[in-house]
Formats: sequence, C-alpha cells, structure tokens
Amino acid sequence: MPVSRHHHVVALLNDPQSPFELACAAEVFGGVHTEAPARYTFEVCARRPGPLPTTAGYPLLVESGLDALRRADTVVVPGWQPPGGPVPDDVLDALRAAHRRGARTVSICTGAFVLAQAGLLDGRRATTHWRRTGQLAADFPEVSVAEDVLYVDHGDVATSAGSGAGIDLCLHLVRSDLGSSYAAQVARSMVLPPHRDGSQLQYAPPPTPTGPGTDASLAPVLEWALTRLAADLSVGRLAAYAGLSPRTFARRFVRQVGVSPGQWLLQQRIDAARSLLERTDLPVETVAARVGLSSAVNLRRRFRTAVGTTPGAYRRLFGEAGTA
Repeated sequence: MPVSRHHHVVALLNDPQSPFELACAAEVFGGVHTEAPARYTFEVCARRPGPLPTTAGYPLLVESGLDALRRADTVVVPGWQPPGGPVPDDVLDALRAAHRRGARTVSICTGAFVLAQAGLLDGRRATTHWRRTGQLAADFPEVSVAEDVLYVDHGDVATSAGSGAGIDLCLHLVRSDLGSSYAAQVARSMVLPPHRDGSQLQYAPPPTPTGPGTDASLAPVLEWALTRLAADLSVGRLAAYAGLSPRTFARRFVRQVGVSPGQWLLQQRIDAARSLLERTDLPVETVAARVGLSSAVNLRRRFRTAVGTTPGAYRRLFGEAGTA
C-alpha cells in the first residue's frame, strides 16, 4: 500500500445490520490505535442513506449511498440478513463495478452470499460461517466452499468465517498491506493475538462420525509442523506424524486445508521469513535456514514469487530492527 495516502475502506450495510460484524471491520480499519499511526480511513454506506435498523434493536445513521463504493480501495460486506436472501441489482452492480475498478472486495460471515450473488466467487475457494457453508455450497455450486477454515484470501477477493474470523481476516489484510509489525500494533491495541493463519480450523462442533472412514482433524499436525519449519518436513514425515499413509494424508490435507501440503508449508515458511525480516537484522542466508528454505537464493526466488519483491526490499520497507 502506498505510504503517501490513506487506504479507504467502505463497509456496505444492509437492513438489519449486525453491529458486531460491522465492528470487526470498523475497529481494525477505523479505530484509534495509539501505537499505530492511522493509515486507513473508514466509511459506511447503504443502498438508501438514513437510519438503518440493526439486529441489536437500535438504528445506525448511514450518511452515504452506493456512490461511496466508487471511492473505496477496499469494500467490506460485514454480514447480510437474511443469509442467502435476495440482493438488489443496483447493489450487485455497484459491487461488480468496484471490483472491476480494482477495489479489494471482502466479506465477513454471511457477506459471502452477497459476493457469490455478484459472481465474484465463481471458480474460487470461499468460506462463511460454519452453519452456512452447506447452504452456500448448495446455492452456488460454482463456488468451492472451504468448510472449516478461518478465511480465504485471493488478493482481490477475500471471505471469512464467523465474526471472530472476520477480525482475523481484517488483521491479515492489514498485515498484507503494511507488514507484520504494523498489524501486530493494531492487534495489541485491540488485545488480540497478532496473527491466525487462514487455514486454521473454525471453532465449530465436530461432525458426528459416520463410519470408520471419517476424517480426523489435521490441526495437531499443522501445529506440530509450525514449530519445526527449519526441519525436513516431507509429506512422508508429516503423514507419519499423523499416523497415515502419504497418499491418504495428502488427499485428506487437500480436502481439509484446501491446498497441498507443499503449498501450505511454503506459505508458512514465507510468512515466517517475513516476520524475521521485519523484526531482526539477521542475514538473508540465516533467515532462509531458520524457516527451512535452505539458501538465500531459494528464499529470494520463493519470496519474490509469493510477495512480489525481494527480501532486502521488503526489509527496507517494513523492517523495524535498528529503527527503534
């Protein structure tokens, strides 16, 4: 995100609006965080400006109409009631136009149904609250619904699970825009953990077992791998820890996490490298070894592909070591 201007976030509200889902975005992007200088501006809009009923029984005064989406850098749909209910054509048209213009489009919880109706999730992975994933998959078969992740981010479009996961997604977007250090300052101001990976499982009741072939959660092996990124974490070793054959493990991993074990592991290593580049002045070769990417050459190649810049340039932009 350019440092010379504020990034404008607009939340699109609907009657009745959930105040908590709106607050997830408002607190991250519009809150006052004393440790983090303001880098975002926040605005709410609705199809018809004026008093907007909420699920809490009190109205919100919304001053902006759909024209606000024309000036948004990010559009957030913080839930939609009723889930899967009809969305007016002019709302869908305004969302599509904002996306075509380059605005990042984000949903929290049941807001995913609105993005799906606009066609922005066609052919993509997406998620929503665990109670509604089946409905989303049934209503929009062209969407690949991830049932048990916290959020899915495609860069231009992102979706989150329930309200708490909406905060995780918003902090993830801040981290993508401004680096881990800034996101950690915002999270600390909100008394929240700085980062939860999107592939972590939703807090939902476990499904009732249907037979001996029912999948068990892979959360323990994910947590185990995250503490050993510098080690040789082959599919075979991960499968052995999970007590599965490599083929069964790989198939179950894709089903539960949405990507292959190798893709997931590479993303965790890139994220760990970003954190080390921001917080330390360790040589790039040492960073590569600590996150399991073997060499500076390999780290630079992987980092440029994933982040779009070099480790050195990233450190110059986001690094805090030596600036305190």
